[in-house]
Amino acid sequence: MNNFIEELRWRGMVQDMTPELEEHLNKGITSAYLGFDPTADSLHIGHMVGVMTLLHFQRSGHKPIALVGGATGMIGDPSFKSAERNLLDKETLDHNISSIKKQLGKFLNFEEERENKAELVNNHDWMSQFSFLDFIRDVGKHITVNYMMAKDSVKRRLEEGNGLSFTEFSYQLIQGYDFYHLWKNKNCTMQLGGSDQWGNIVTGTELIRKMDGGSAFALTVPLITKADGSKFGKTEGGSVWLDPEKTSPYTFYQFWLNVSDEDAGKYIRIFTTLDKATIESLEKEHLEAPHLRILQKEIAKQITIMVHSEADYEMAVKASSILFGKSSTEDLASLDERTFLQVFEGVPQVEISQSAFDSTEGVLDLLGDKCQDVIFKSKGEARKMIQGGGVSINKIKLNDPQANLDGLELLQGKYLLVQKGKKNYFIIKING
Repeated sequence: MNNFIEELRWRGMVQDMTPELEEHLNKGITSAYLGFDPTADSLHIGHMVGVMTLLHFQRSGHKPIALVGGATGMIGDPSFKSAERNLLDKETLDHNISSIKKQLGKFLNFEEERENKAELVNNHDWMSQFSFLDFIRDVGKHITVNYMMAKDSVKRRLEEGNGLSFTEFSYQLIQGYDFYHLWKNKNCTMQLGGSDQWGNIVTGTELIRKMDGGSAFALTVPLITKADGSKFGKTEGGSVWLDPEKTSPYTFYQFWLNVSDEDAGKYIRIFTTLDKATIESLEKEHLEAPHLRILQKEIAKQITIMVHSEADYEMAVKASSILFGKSSTEDLASLDERTFLQVFEGVPQVEISQSAFDSTEGVLDLLGDKCQDVIFKSKGEARKMIQGGGVSINKIKLNDPQANLDGLELLQGKYLLVQKGKKNYFIIKING
């Protein structure tokens, strides 16, 4: 068995932990759980620290339990949130939970029959059995209001003047009972989570002590930040999701490729499974030639393959080279339609009918007439730039303004990519 705590330490993934945790882990296989709030039908990269924590836990020989909050998701965790979340109905939650389990299956081994096989649980399964009166009588009596009010997440909401509903206030008690239930029924002696969860987690250890005289342990990982102070995991387009329908593999790859040098050394430890020697070697190479962005390329490779697939990674690399480096017509034609449109998202488009395209006499007619005012203002402007070697279609440079369209194959059967100068791209879409 690997030493789980040491693994997390050198990766910079330990914030706080309860006393005697390391001794407890050294006694043999231990079960630990980490919760995921099923407010969407996909995890995003903000969840990845928790996912990687469970992954390292299982790789260290221990048993990970992923808890999806079918019950707590109906409430919404108030920890360090400025306002109450919208409540979700059960049908939506069930769909979200099913989707999240599929994603977690890429990181955790739920299938192989072994002692530390991963398990997925839903707290709605046990919380739905409680009546309100039973819960406040059997569980609520063990935790004082003073204890709950002392939590930073509660104090912050009250100090900001936004208030806290009773529903949200009860969240830490319900999460605490989750820990007790798993301790009692699954021999789960440890809870993992982000540093903002510390208050909720220790409420669980307190319940275990008061309700049954037991002991349990906790470990939290730091919240991820960016060197420039902006929020991690967000782009101009919103969250970076693990679902390829929400965030394409190309966009996902680009996010990691564009992290700063200051962040790259931190992220490669947290978001990959590369060992310490490999990472330190990559860091040395990066320092010698930072312009090559060796760390960023390796992070993007590792996490894109892990979340999506090697084929998706290769498609993303190919797409990046088309936009930012040298590439051929064959490279361009090999992109699937979704990746092609993602690469050239925001590029001006002009649509012409199939009949208009079929009647086009040559490149000058296409660029200077059929696409007038989008790519060129006139045939004269188009002719001059073609003669200067500044125009290409589908990565084929044009030299003759009188050239016909023979040999130009439509990308995905309906697109032409026009490049004007070094950086100006246009898409011509042929509507059949």
